[in-house]
Amino acid sequence: MPHIAVIGGGPAGLRAAEILAEAGHGVTVFDQKPSFGRKFLMAGRGGLNLTHSEPAPDFLKKYGAAETLMARAFERFSPKDLVEWCHGMGLKTFVGTSGRVYPETMKASPLLRAWLKRLDGLGVRFCPRHRWQGWEGDALVFQTSTGEAVRFTPDATLIALGGASWPHLGSDGQWANIFGKADIALSPFRPANCGFLVSWSEIFRTKHAGEPLKPVTLSFAGNEKRGEVMITEKGVEGSLIYAFGAALRDAIEAKGKADITLDLRPDLSQEALLKRLSAPRGSQSFSNFLRKASGLSPLALSLLREGQKDLPLDPEVLAARIKAMPLALTGTAPLARAISTAGGVRLDAVDDHLMLKARPGVFVAGEMLDWEAPTGGYLLQGCFSTAAIAAEGIKAFLAPA
Repeated sequence: MPHIAVIGGGPAGLRAAEILAEAGHGVTVFDQKPSFGRKFLMAGRGGLNLTHSEPAPDFLKKYGAAETLMARAFERFSPKDLVEWCHGMGLKTFVGTSGRVYPETMKASPLLRAWLKRLDGLGVRFCPRHRWQGWEGDALVFQTSTGEAVRFTPDATLIALGGASWPHLGSDGQWANIFGKADIALSPFRPANCGFLVSWSEIFRTKHAGEPLKPVTLSFAGNEKRGEVMITEKGVEGSLIYAFGAALRDAIEAKGKADITLDLRPDLSQEALLKRLSAPRGSQSFSNFLRKASGLSPLALSLLREGQKDLPLDPEVLAARIKAMPLALTGTAPLARAISTAGGVRLDAVDDHLMLKARPGVFVAGEMLDWEAPTGGYLLQGCFSTAAIAAEGIKAFLAPA
């Protein structure tokens, strides 16, 4: 019976191990941490967003340059397949108002427990505390937590070690050094689904860090989307920011900044807002009148004043600023704090089965590959689906001629 090494105990590695074990192969999963699925558990801390319910054409566009790869991956394991897989674990799912799909428990831990139990029942062997060091000929070399060197020579290998974000959970990107020495083509790691830097005043930062700005409509480079922006000590983050993340990052890399605008009253037209701001103020102070007439939250009012010595008194100028509040993003938050990463193994370095062209019998899946997507279920779906391609590729590689 062929034996397969899976390096990396995250969603991509565990899903590939499951497919291969179900096919009757022997599988050993190695991970440098004491337990498996650590980033998966962290991703589900605020509600495990498994996938999205939107139509496939719209779904696939979220992967940008990797859309063709993901279209093939969805043929192996689609969003519908992921939902049915979750049901097969005994966990029901529901679709939120945003179209995102969650398990009813909203937590990752029940799903991970059921998953590991299933893998154990399939005979999958687990080797925690094994950090992969590279190859010695055909053998994989691992170092245990006690410093012991362990060598293992499988019939095929699946590597799913993630990107370079959240290194304390295991995705530290150190595998890139091994791949680089093996002349495997890589793209540099870049933060994805990350926060962005804004030069807040000390008063604004102290008063409003940690507060959500909602609802707002963000506009950038001719595109706009409505949602929520989280104010941080050093800038902004949140799902609305992540939706524009790749374009904002690319603009900063090219020009040193990205200029966005925020509509602070998306439910009110500029004409209606102007009418309110043009009403007689009477004996009210300007601040009190503005608060009542604009309907802005205290955070939005502070943002409106940020960087301004005095707010314009002209109702037309003020209405225009509320409907298109300019904000300059000057950099990205550190890579280690990003939710995910772009970069990794270039797609031209693997074949259609995600086998490394430079290393036959070695396959890669998940966030190690050079693709990115916003949050909203697209990241996990991509990991599961690419794992399915790689697992099917391993089965074909090991099949008798």
